[in-house]
Amino acid sequence: MLQVNWLLFHTARAFLGLVQALPLEVVARIGRWGGGVAWHLDRRHRRVALGNLERVFGSEKSVAERTAIARENFRRLGENYLCALKTAAMSPEALRERVEWSGFREKLPRDGRSAIGAIGHFGNFELFARIRDEAPGWTAATTYRALRQPGLDRVFQKLREQSGTLFFERRTEGEQLRQAMGRGRVLLALLSDQHAGDRGAWLPFLGQPCSCSTACAVLALRYDAVLGSAICYRVGLARWRLEVGDVIPTRNDDGTTREIEDITRDINSALEAAVRKDPANWFWVHRRWKPPSKWQAAREPDSSSGPGTMQS
Repeated sequence: MLQVNWLLFHTARAFLGLVQALPLEVVARIGRWGGGVAWHLDRRHRRVALGNLERVFGSEKSVAERTAIARENFRRLGENYLCALKTAAMSPEALRERVEWSGFREKLPRDGRSAIGAIGHFGNFELFARIRDEAPGWTAATTYRALRQPGLDRVFQKLREQSGTLFFERRTEGEQLRQAMGRGRVLLALLSDQHAGDRGAWLPFLGQPCSCSTACAVLALRYDAVLGSAICYRVGLARWRLEVGDVIPTRNDDGTTREIEDITRDINSALEAAVRKDPANWFWVHRRWKPPSKWQAAREPDSSSGPGTMQS
């Protein structure tokens, strides 16, 4: 096992070095080519993507339109994955020639509070780790899930650390994240568009009921943080716009706390709008609408009908 991890570590380092030595546009074109190859070879994920698109757009778009979106989605996934390896090591100056931040500085809290961005698998979303380049004096943080292969995990973690953003392993470093949030002036980005399992709230997303993460809502309430969505749009080959959405209120007009599920619905609405704005930009290969587990169905008797709730 140690030999396997050693081999994975050095192979990944060599591949990473090769990618980072190439011009960004070349990396993007290779990634798109690789995504096109994957479209033809990866039957399982192709089927998942087409099934998801039929579920969401079956009554709006033809089979040909949905297939075209899925094919382009595979190309973009290849482009985004490979470009993420390159952009993670680029200088702030070089990155600014390729990345536009929209609505970010205007929406930074002026009162010292932290801010939480509900992000999703849109475009080169790893670029949000570079937020410290645009916000001197702030602490940037996010969570990740460690890979099962320690050798590969070491390579990618070293790459992430170059950004200066704090990365907390979501299953084992919750206490460290809480300590960081407690210090204030933190910009925390959390992926909010994946199946959340039994801990999630059963809510509609793109018109279909599913398990939704309530982490952004819970943390925003716990630390009185400003909450909003943030989306990475592809605007051209190896070019992106990181767009910060409107603030999502966590309190009612009378100052009382909003329900966690209501806040999460607003997050879902912002992510849904981004999907519809550019369908090929999202992560259609994920099994987003898994059926509820027996435990979840027992907790939420009306889960099959949609907008039920479940406390995270």
